Amino acid sequence: MKIYLVRHAEAVPEDGAVRDDDRWLTPRGREAARGLARLLREQQVEPDAVLTSPLPRALQTAELLADGLDYLGVVEVLPALRPGAHPRVAAEELVQRGAAVVVVGHEPTISSVGAFLLGRPSFPPFRTAQACAIEDGAPTFSARADVMQTVALFVD
Repeated sequence: MKIYLVRHAEAVPEDGAVRDDDRWLTPRGREAARGLARLLREQQVEPDAVLTSPLPRALQTAELLADGLDYLGVVEVLPALRPGAHPRVAAEELVQRGAAVVVVGHEPTISSVGAFLLGRPSFPPFRTAQACAIEDGAPTFSARADVMQTVALFVD
């Protein structure tokens, strides 16, 4: 199984007029999501499913990734990917969605899901518009839109 964990791209700041749950992507965030899609495409990512938190910034990121990866299915909202959700619930849901799954969420939830999937106490935190591939139970690469770079991960 291949799981591609992604933190949403840059969103407008939370302030008196915008609640955290309502934040959407900035123009720079939209471009970063498109850039991340290009990086994932270069790694031959072909998802069977694209899952996302219900919050607008994650949903918009997921839709831009799906478009950039030529994913023709429905981007599925998974409430278990909301900020503060327990990683076990999300992990159990996503492993049932196919052989290659893109999962878009928030920090610290998305790194908690990574730690849970790998059976580790922690997982490095994600930057915005960053992805980490977990293939057959091991992290294999990380892709960051802010530097438009993919780095292979070598683990024991």
